[in-house]
Amino acid sequence: MKTNYIKALDGIRFIAVSLVLADHWSGDQMGFPASYLGVCMFFVLSGFLITRILLKAKENDAQQQRGHGFSLKQFYIRRTIRIFPLYYAVLAMLILFRVPPVREKIMWLATYMTNNYIAYQSNWLGSVDHLWSLAVEEQFYIFFPFLIMFIPLRKLLGAFGSMVVLAVILRLVLFIYADNWIAPYVLMPACLDAFGLGAALGYGVYYHFEKIKQWFAKPVLLVSSLVFYILTVIAIKMSGGGHPFMAVVVLRLAESIFSVALIGYLIAAPNALLTKFNELSLPVYIGKISYGIYIFHNFIYNEYHPIPGSPIVKLIQQLGVSQSAVWSSMWVKIIVLYMITVAIASVSWFVFEKPINALKNRYGY
Repeated sequence: MKTNYIKALDGIRFIAVSLVLADHWSGDQMGFPASYLGVCMFFVLSGFLITRILLKAKENDAQQQRGHGFSLKQFYIRRTIRIFPLYYAVLAMLILFRVPPVREKIMWLATYMTNNYIAYQSNWLGSVDHLWSLAVEEQFYIFFPFLIMFIPLRKLLGAFGSMVVLAVILRLVLFIYADNWIAPYVLMPACLDAFGLGAALGYGVYYHFEKIKQWFAKPVLLVSSLVFYILTVIAIKMSGGGHPFMAVVVLRLAESIFSVALIGYLIAAPNALLTKFNELSLPVYIGKISYGIYIFHNFIYNEYHPIPGSPIVKLIQQLGVSQSAVWSSMWVKIIVLYMITVAIASVSWFVFEKPINALKNRYGY
């Protein structure tokens, strides 16, 4: 590639997963919807990275004068190797230890349909709430590679723009006619503006890298998108809380635009202080194991749905009984839980995920 920004993008994963964990473990006491922003960053980053991968595969197919079946097969094999083993291993452990409501909802969980269950039932799933976003990602993978491969290049940006418009319109329709805010939050089509904007940036970086550098290198786009996001959050707070129009329809679009501006800035400004921070060893490492961190964090501690018999919960309860002045700090609690989660995810990465992930080398494009 034209520049080495992979480390900085690992830093984006670090920011995203940190926002989610802090918000969940604080009981939504961050002062803004941090977990919403973190999840949206993951969606935008997925759209960006997968678009680059698929555009390169499409180019290879054209050069070798072959159909797209080979590249599609390689893509799905590589995604399966990266995503499925840990996910299903965790589900198996949850069944073994009878963690509710896994046994009762196993078909929804095993088929990556938890977001649809949550939307249709207007009800969350306790300790496995967070797996809805993984379901969204997997459902996105079902159709998006075909869109990249079979739509002409000159029409791809229009397709990405249509994804953005579709998502916003769908959230608006659901806001008007649905009885709750959950469906427009968790349904995959309602998340397509995040993926579509990420994909548009991926297309721009792949084919028009110098223009992207010119547009994003100056912080004006980053600052203006941040202001838009902040104003959206302020508008939500001024509405008196709950889930008004700005929260249901506009917030994800504001999050997506800010995420695109942030990713674009990190790519276009490699010498910026923010980029250098994201390239530090710790953010890069946490970004690399962020998939495991995200999966494990809700089982380590859940502010709303404690897992019966959890050793971490017991430890917290004991510390609470002693009324530890240190533990009474929300930030100390988050840091301690973060360290525990990183330790568990590190074991998972080196013992389980990394050896399996090495199989991807057999399935290049």
